[in-house]
Amino acid sequence: MDHRIEEMQIYAKEHHVPIMELDGIAFVLNYIKEHHIKNILEIGTAIGYSAIRMCLVDEDITVTTIERDPERYALAIENIKKFALEDRIHVLFQDAFDVELDDMFDMIFIDAAKSQYIKFFEKFDKNLKKQGVVISDNLDFHGMTHTKEPILSRNVRGIVRKLNLYIDFLKENKKYDTMFFHIGDGIGVSIKKVD
Repeated sequence: MDHRIEEMQIYAKEHHVPIMELDGIAFVLNYIKEHHIKNILEIGTAIGYSAIRMCLVDEDITVTTIERDPERYALAIENIKKFALEDRIHVLFQDAFDVELDDMFDMIFIDAAKSQYIKFFEKFDKNLKKQGVVISDNLDFHGMTHTKEPILSRNVRGIVRKLNLYIDFLKENKKYDTMFFHIGDGIGVSIKKVD
């Protein structure tokens, strides 16, 4: 593996930056390759790890990614430069809810504030091509979304409740066919139906 990728993984671990688990990112990269995805919208850049990994699948891939945290945004820009991907990864330093895009994407990758997944999905649905895919990460949330064990932290309970609402939202959404995979921290793959 490229030492620059490893450096990002180490940094994320040391600084508690949530990046995708290795089998989760491997699943997403394989999906991108198999389905010839070229144009991706990512909600939640963090330090640029997944955007960079997705771009490295194929030289025709472009990623538009959104990050609101100034420190993470600056780090993402720095990391993207290390890979010379500035012309293929466009980082928007904004809150996702303030972003208005006219572009259409083959794939939307949601990996940001877990309590806002439904709103992200609904906001950017119009930017997804027919038969495009929404991939959502963290749906298992360390196994907590399908445990019967009591969750002590009120904050964590709130996140788990919102994620379970999102999972139900995906299951009931008639415009999409969703499959769930217990890979990484839980991944949802929602394919937009053709009317």
